[in-house]
Amino acid sequence: MPKIPSFGTFGRYEEIPREKMPPDMRAAYDFTMKLRRQVPGPHKIWLSNPKLSETIVPTGAYYQTESTLTKAEIEIVTNVINGRWLAAYSNYEHEKIGEEQGHLLPHQVQALIAGMPASFDDPRQQIVYELASTLAAPRVVPVGMYQRAKELLGDAGIVDVTVLMGWFTAVSLTLMAFDVPSDAVGLQQ
Repeated sequence: MPKIPSFGTFGRYEEIPREKMPPDMRAAYDFTMKLRRQVPGPHKIWLSNPKLSETIVPTGAYYQTESTLTKAEIEIVTNVINGRWLAAYSNYEHEKIGEEQGHLLPHQVQALIAGMPASFDDPRQQIVYELASTLAAPRVVPVGMYQRAKELLGDAGIVDVTVLMGWFTAVSLTLMAFDVPSDAVGLQQ
């Protein structure tokens, strides 16, 4: 029977200190630092595939600085996906982010992660929630919901919601594949 390996520095992933990284991995690390000013969560793992890392990191950075969605709307989508995929690390991190940074009320964040009904006074936040929840279920987006989303978010906003869902699904699945626990810290570089 094969021996089960011990855990790495970030879940199952064994990080490499920056000074010991091969040149392409170090370049991806530096690129991530340039765009994000940190190498958070799944970005640590994505460094193991430097070409992919340099492709995917700008998408996450886009949502930090340029998205048509507000920070609250981004957290709604993120936590709907967290609730869908059950990745311990991202659930824990985004419960803190959503509540502590004041983007959403604690009971809203908790409902999103738990997959329970939530409601929002802001019409844009409500349609973001409805659209993301419908797509994550998975269910068909009814014509009326699409029309409300188009009216409130525009085509660019709908695209932002759907791509964020895909991007955060990649985040969640990466964290799950490497069994990253909610309290993971990783190397401090």
